[in-house]
Amino acid sequence: MKLVTGLLLFAALATAQTVRAPLTIADLEKWMTELSNWGRWGKADELGTLNLITPAKRLQAARLVKEGFAVSMSHDAEKEKGPDNPRPFVHEMLSTSATPNSSSHSDSFTIAHHGLAHTHLDALCHFFYKGKMYNGFSREEVTEKGAGKLSVYQARKGIFTRAVLMDIPQLKGVPYLDPGTAIYPADLEAWEKKSGSRVEPGDVVLIRTGRWARRAEKGAWPPAQLAGLDVSCVRWLKARDAAVLGSDAASDVRPSGVEGFAQPVHTLTIVTLGTPILDNCDFEDVSRESLKRKRWSFLITTSPLAVPGATGSALNPIAVF
Repeated sequence: MKLVTGLLLFAALATAQTVRAPLTIADLEKWMTELSNWGRWGKADELGTLNLITPAKRLQAARLVKEGFAVSMSHDAEKEKGPDNPRPFVHEMLSTSATPNSSSHSDSFTIAHHGLAHTHLDALCHFFYKGKMYNGFSREEVTEKGAGKLSVYQARKGIFTRAVLMDIPQLKGVPYLDPGTAIYPADLEAWEKKSGSRVEPGDVVLIRTGRWARRAEKGAWPPAQLAGLDVSCVRWLKARDAAVLGSDAASDVRPSGVEGFAQPVHTLTIVTLGTPILDNCDFEDVSRESLKRKRWSFLITTSPLAVPGATGSALNPIAVF
């Protein structure tokens, strides 16, 4: 028993100590060419890797449902200002029990969905590099009237596919990762081996860092430091043909480890791969349910608001076992 425990500890430490050679902006620009999906689905394509969620893939995902048990993966709306929420969700009541001569109640929402508080989808127009967005579209397509290309409206038919939860704290035997902890391809592969769930083309890859568990225990902290993916994971995502990347923070580790490049994972994933990103999901409930079942793949279904020209949208991703 002691030998087995020792071997497991050694493996965990080896995974934790995985590092990559320092990268420069020139290295990232080389990857932008090597990993590019530009033109893969035609010069006019605005879906990117959502093209990988085919009718056959949706049917495969539907067959994963055995219990019909659903779990929300959205974080509750944050209405209070905090270190990681400078622009809180605004919920205004327009008609209440105190409203005279009213036969109904109504309200309105105001939400700046990008940032680190609200669960949302990043559309492919959200990021650009050197004036170009995914598939070579110019950032000039985005004006005060909205995005003429690559807006979240392109994803209005929704995301209905297989998801794989990669529970990195579970892999490392901790409740959460400390801010600034980088996740490497070796960690992703170690989790696949441990969980028995391998990422396949058209899947949604969900990265749990345990951010919300740490926040519940220790409170919010400034987002200059976040656990997340090292940029070397983008090549891994490309090789696996992931359709969507999601995390409980911002996907990128912060600091990024690449001087002069704050969010290289976001940039390469959105601009180079054409892969939309789910930010600020809450995986605490789905982590517990997955552990209970020893099952880390399931149907995911979600969709953005159908807003032409929008750069993203708040949403509520649902896992169905």
